[in-house]
Amino acid sequence: MTTRTNRRPHPQSLEITLPATSANLGPAFDAAALAFSMFLKVQAKRANEFSVTSRGRDRDICGRIKDHLILTTYREVLRAVGKPEQPLTLRIENEIPIGKGCGSSAAARLAGIALAVHFGRLRWSDRKIVGEAARREHHPDNAAAAWMGGLAVARTSASGEPQIAHVTPKGRWPLLLAVPEESLSTEAARRVLPDQYSRADVVVNIQNSMLLLTAFLEGRKELLADALGDRIHQPYRASLCPLLPAVQKLTGTRGVLGMALSGAGPSVLIFLDPKVSSFRIRTRVRDHLRSLGLHPELIHTEITGRGARQRMR
Repeated sequence: MTTRTNRRPHPQSLEITLPATSANLGPAFDAAALAFSMFLKVQAKRANEFSVTSRGRDRDICGRIKDHLILTTYREVLRAVGKPEQPLTLRIENEIPIGKGCGSSAAARLAGIALAVHFGRLRWSDRKIVGEAARREHHPDNAAAAWMGGLAVARTSASGEPQIAHVTPKGRWPLLLAVPEESLSTEAARRVLPDQYSRADVVVNIQNSMLLLTAFLEGRKELLADALGDRIHQPYRASLCPLLPAVQKLTGTRGVLGMALSGAGPSVLIFLDPKVSSFRIRTRVRDHLRSLGLHPELIHTEITGRGARQRMR
């Protein structure tokens, strides 16, 4: 007699797309991040050996197999759970600036974790996936926003588990991302921060963070100019991120609702009035920055509710 067992075939491939993210958002230092419409797309297939091809932004970094953040994360997760490393061939299409404060490392780590979960056949929940990325990123805000889309408010509990609230901002939220040529490491951006703050500065940031959350929840864009005010990290990072003080001079001018460092910088995220032509605002921002000797790349984007999307074969 022959006994047959119904076994699912081992998954052969995975396609995953993750958005860029911007953390801190002015006063919400290490507490909130939003996803915006620039994406990292990874197609992975089982193979006999590891290989990577890439196109798009920073393709030299994305296509370099040595110290590849996606593959390193994939391997480390599988080793940690005692699973064998299935070699993969990756095809990467990247739109996210690397090393510019746009969540590139969070997206790459989440992609590596998703590959390990898929090809290792791990039964991980969304919370566990985000938690693993947060542990590697050392804070959960970018990871939560990249995985869920929209706006994520996050903290790490005393037990080490992430606590996350996901918010879909009301209405349209067009953005202009100013990206300088130079990069800035998170470590360098952290070193300029003080060890202590005054009570007055902390209170202002708490107030502004609550106001900022209200602005997103109720679609009250007129609150942004004040709600994005920060005394905790941006004043100290301005010397490393010359775009910030330059763009701040435009706050309150026609079509410019407010701005914040994107993550730890050096890119700056500019919130635009949807009632004003974004291309006219871009021209005005470009001309203003050129007058100061600054020539960043200016990219039209918007807050996206699209988090990680996976397609299995």
